Amino acid sequence: MEWLTGRDLYRAVITEGVLRARRSVWIATANLKDLHVPGRGRRYRPILEEFAAMAADGVQLRIIHAELPSRPFRETFDASPDLVAGGLELQICPRSHWKMVIVDGELGYTGSANFTGAGIGAKGEGRRNLELGAVGREPEFVAMLEREFDTFWMGEHCQGCGRRDVCPDPIS
Repeated sequence: MEWLTGRDLYRAVITEGVLRARRSVWIATANLKDLHVPGRGRRYRPILEEFAAMAADGVQLRIIHAELPSRPFRETFDASPDLVAGGLELQICPRSHWKMVIVDGELGYTGSANFTGAGIGAKGEGRRNLELGAVGREPEFVAMLEREFDTFWMGEHCQGCGRRDVCPDPIS
């Protein structure tokens, strides 16, 4: 396992992880924004465009987030029929503050960075948040993250949650 920051964290999690997924990408974040990745030439494009292609290839995409995604994220999402039709599964939980990414059950990340440009994204060094994260391929580490994610995804936290009254979509 490595402790990474800045551009190294982006490279390990996004470039060498998420964008190379073959089977699944599970993401947990508090804030969800229209993160961009390098496109052709010098242009950047929303990662949701890449997610649409991945979903078409059968990659399972799941995101847990705490609040409504940013307006640009929602606009890009709404413009992708494949994602809207279930290619990207979203669960909102007002208590979600964890940050993790699990790729193909083989790569795990947990740390301080949200799934945003300034958090784990491709922002320049002068515009990036100061973040720290653990990234690894050790089976025990990845399995621990998968258990935590799956426990939430299946609604284990919802039954005793003290914020069900403000949750837009509690899991039964």
